[in-house]
Amino acid sequence: MSQFSSSERYIVSEELGKAVDVAIAIGRPLLIKGEPGTGKTLLAVDLARQLGKPLIRWQVKSTTKAVEGLYQYDTVKRLHDSRFGDGDVGDIAKYIELGPLGRGFAHDEQAVVLIDEIDKADLEFPNDLLHELDAMSFSIPETGAVIDAKRRPIVVITSNNEKELPDAFLRRCVFHWISFPERELMAQIVAVHHPEVETQLLASALEAFYRLRRIDGLRKPPSTSELIDWIAALRHADIDPAKLLGAGLPFLGVLLKKEQDLSLAERGGARGGRH
Repeated sequence: MSQFSSSERYIVSEELGKAVDVAIAIGRPLLIKGEPGTGKTLLAVDLARQLGKPLIRWQVKSTTKAVEGLYQYDTVKRLHDSRFGDGDVGDIAKYIELGPLGRGFAHDEQAVVLIDEIDKADLEFPNDLLHELDAMSFSIPETGAVIDAKRRPIVVITSNNEKELPDAFLRRCVFHWISFPERELMAQIVAVHHPEVETQLLASALEAFYRLRRIDGLRKPPSTSELIDWIAALRHADIDPAKLLGAGLPFLGVLLKKEQDLSLAERGGARGGRH
């Protein structure tokens, strides 16, 4: 079993690599949780790229229903055709379109299916997918067709941990929590996006970044993606790294996105914080 590992675009911890390999080996969905900005979505993108497999993404919203991932029946188009005489409305199959998970089942080759931010949907959403994820098959009642997976897709599910997922769903997944990167790993991640970043600027930026994250009371601590954007802004403005070691950090609004957090930092919280 070859381990999924870091690439020039994505840094993988040893534990995460093992979790990916196990999920693929036993044919279970891989459930990835962690803070926003820890690379959960990019994991699926890079996994598909490394394996040379198609990526099918299902972006979950608060209004998303489980059946939409399987198929959608376009009743509006069928009604339009029946009124205006465009085509044979008796052929219901013409009005069926497979959803992201359905396309993953029907794909001729094994695909990576990303179910992104599953915790945004209602509580019944994960349970409504239990049978399909177990059986790798579903039926379309409108036509009587049965869609069986030609090749079991690699299913990656992400969650920002905003909502508890049902136990029955969790039992069917391989779970991994992506911890927020320590400084050494974060330096490697930044180097992927800024390969020519100056050593002193990177060191000072990381010092300021983790100092900010230690402030008590932050509603939204800065994430990896915000650090990457901040370093881009610092490099663009040719900021002296020494200016990052005290209070009054430049471009603070790139890192902090809540008024209360900006106020905390500007009142001097960025000088210290808990250790």
